[in-house]
Amino acid sequence: MATRLVQINMKARDDSALGDFWAEALGWTKSSEGPGVTNLEPGGFVYPDPVAVCVDLIASPEPKTVKNRVHVDLAATSPAHQAELVARLRELGATPADIGQGDVAWTVMTDPEGNEFCVLDSLYEETGPIASVVVDCADPQAMARFWGEATDWVRYKVTDYSTVLRSGAGVGPYLQFLRTPDQKTVWNRVHLDIRPYPGDDLEAEAARLLSLGATAVDLGGADIRWKVLADPEGNEFCLLTPA
Repeated sequence: MATRLVQINMKARDDSALGDFWAEALGWTKSSEGPGVTNLEPGGFVYPDPVAVCVDLIASPEPKTVKNRVHVDLAATSPAHQAELVARLRELGATPADIGQGDVAWTVMTDPEGNEFCVLDSLYEETGPIASVVVDCADPQAMARFWGEATDWVRYKVTDYSTVLRSGAGVGPYLQFLRTPDQKTVWNRVHLDIRPYPGDDLEAEAARLLSLGATAVDLGGADIRWKVLADPEGNEFCLLTPA
């Protein structure tokens, strides 16, 4: 058994307005499956497909209080394209941000609700608009072992400070676990959603993930079809129904 990383789930004070920003930023289409939910995916996309990790924005009144532990890196085709993209994102409502990154080749920004993201100067032709999904952590290699066993994604690159996975199909964005000194203190406003393959059993897959080191998250009796779990460093994620 295995799962696939299918989407990023992001809390938003105004899911529709923030969805407008990200749809424009990514060049994707915007739709909604119900009140308080905004869905973003590439035009003509047939879900799920590893060529893209979609974005779901969920309305939430909770304020953002700390730096997100999960963010996206946007791709460009060149330094010149990166500069053009940063300028366009500022016109859409993004803001340059200083999170202590120093003198780096990428540009750190926040979206209109303060969610951090980076703009790279390459990888667009390889990955599409989202170059990578980045998860802050204490132990990148241990996290990559868990997520590699949890999903069908494979190890792509290992350094002292990060470990990178990618879909076994060799397409779409990367999943990077980045060593940081920050400690997790609150529920993540941005988290990963994974989905089993058609014909797999949700309960069996949840049990497998628990055996790998995940823990169950108590939602106080909420009646939902999917499972909410946390990875070995406490990052919440959703195990969706097979499809």
